Amino acid sequence: MSWETLQIIWFVLIAVLWIGYFVLEGFDFGVGILLRVVAKDEAERRTVVTTLGPVWDGNEVWLLVAGGATFAAFPEWYATLFSGFYLALLLILVALIVRGVAFEYRSKRGSAVWRNRWDWAITIASFLPALLWGVAFANIAKGTPLVLDANGNSQFDGNLFTLLNPYALLGGLVTLALFTTHGAVFLALKTDGEIRVRANRIAGQVGLVAAVLAVAFGLWTQLAYSQNAISWLPLVVAVLAWLAVLGANRVGREGWAFVFSAVTQAGVVVFLFAALYPYVMPSSIDPAASLTITNASSTEYTLKVMTIVAVIMTPVVLAYQAWTYWVFRKRLSPSQIPDVGRGSLDLPHEVSV
Repeated sequence: MSWETLQIIWFVLIAVLWIGYFVLEGFDFGVGILLRVVAKDEAERRTVVTTLGPVWDGNEVWLLVAGGATFAAFPEWYATLFSGFYLALLLILVALIVRGVAFEYRSKRGSAVWRNRWDWAITIASFLPALLWGVAFANIAKGTPLVLDANGNSQFDGNLFTLLNPYALLGGLVTLALFTTHGAVFLALKTDGEIRVRANRIAGQVGLVAAVLAVAFGLWTQLAYSQNAISWLPLVVAVLAWLAVLGANRVGREGWAFVFSAVTQAGVVVFLFAALYPYVMPSSIDPAASLTITNASSTEYTLKVMTIVAVIMTPVVLAYQAWTYWVFRKRLSPSQIPDVGRGSLDLPHEVSV
């Protein structure tokens, strides 16, 4: 297999890893954002958090793998991205840490004030990454101010406020609305009773807002920044899948609504990567400083080793995650939580199903 082919393969594989992350962590963020809206008392909030208890940390593995794969396959992309987006990515990292601590600590004490504060932490720490991931990816698609330094390396010539342009903020609102709807659809699928009814209603309302924002963002991206006409295809697929989400949710088919919602998240990622190719980080001010899959790539030997490891390990990871979701597939309701004020969210025997 040639070096050029391996570079394309790893560009596609990194897109696949981001699809896994946005599909799985996307509903994770949405549930966190909706925690204080969809649940009206402590028993309902504990039920909502318990829907994530067995899976939230496994979902974050996709982010670690995506970051690690980018570092190994395209080190120039990784270095430029993480130095240029340093503050934005630091905010996301801090939010993810706070969110993880909140999940683990909210039930360590019986105090209502204690749990209430951790619930706010979950909501805020879910909101920030859902918004900032959209801002980050929109800036990558748009192009960032990259210049060549004295050694001929691409360097980011901007700051945090450079990233907060109208197009990128629209991208942030798109991911925020999509993830929130994705989370509402997941809650409607995983719960019963009043939470399910409220989640269905929220999915319909926020889903309409997400549709308007996503269409505006998609057209803006395609007409102003896309490098390829082929990116129209995933954009159309994402829009059709989202219409299917709204339809399935309206008739109470939560399973199909979740499937189509996952297809939409995947379609958005494919759209952005297709619009970007062959670039991984275009420069908005100096085309010579743009990073492509060729000049940002690792060596042929490294890509070959990575491919062998991926072929062996990927089925193992996928099988483990599929098993986890199968084991915890049943719906939850507040009456099944034996003690809403205590207990670890990771222990299945605490939930009577």
